[in-house]
Amino acid sequence: MIAKLLQKLGRTTLNFFQEFGQVSGLLFKIIKSFTWIPRSRKLILHQMEHIGVNSIPLVLIIAVFTGAVAAWQAAYQLKGIAPLSFLGAATSRAIITELGPVLTGIVIAGRVGASIAAELGTMKVTEQIDALETMAVSPVRYLAMPRFLASIIMLPILVVFANSIAVFGAYLVSNYFLGISFAVYFNSVKRFFEFSDFISGIVKTIFFGGVTSLLGCHIGFRTQGGAEGVGLATIRSFVLSAALILILDYILWMLLLS
Repeated sequence: MIAKLLQKLGRTTLNFFQEFGQVSGLLFKIIKSFTWIPRSRKLILHQMEHIGVNSIPLVLIIAVFTGAVAAWQAAYQLKGIAPLSFLGAATSRAIITELGPVLTGIVIAGRVGASIAAELGTMKVTEQIDALETMAVSPVRYLAMPRFLASIIMLPILVVFANSIAVFGAYLVSNYFLGISFAVYFNSVKRFFEFSDFISGIVKTIFFGGVTSLLGCHIGFRTQGGAEGVGLATIRSFVLSAALILILDYILWMLLLS
């Protein structure tokens, strides 16, 4: 029993380090292919549109209700402890530092990361990637690099939109349901807002975007098993991306606060 458990633990550990090495190798190849950015600008712009522009409606809808929920929760927490005039500061800082970046990152992991894994996985099982290699076209340069670069560019921009809409959503709840005026709410926001909070949130989203696209490309390139394999790759991409976003959020928050 103990021997089987140790064997399983050993295999899991070896598989983890093997896959970590594969992902690190892919990242190194993507960075090397940055020299092709000027010649790949159309591919990059297309991916920026797909990842960023097409995600705006979903991100904004989620941001509005994120802000609304944050306002209710903050009002409940402040009740009996501090006046509701601090509600603007409490909601805006929570949204800008945590809720906006993390929830947007998870939404993009579901919409974009899974899409990348499914698209590249389908190309892999239908041998389109092998065809690219036969024509001396690097799949990393042609497929992975534009998606990676577009993700780390567009996710911070999406988070800026999401933060603005979420803060406005929190104001709507504060004004119409809690009786807090525009002046009181936004004076509280201005009084306690720190630019470092905004920067820390944006820095985290760069890592979130990179992890999401990198895992999507890695899993897509290694998809096997036909249609069923593509489905499993899609699920795995989202699960791993969402988990790593939360882990990275904790690690980066500690580093940024220290």
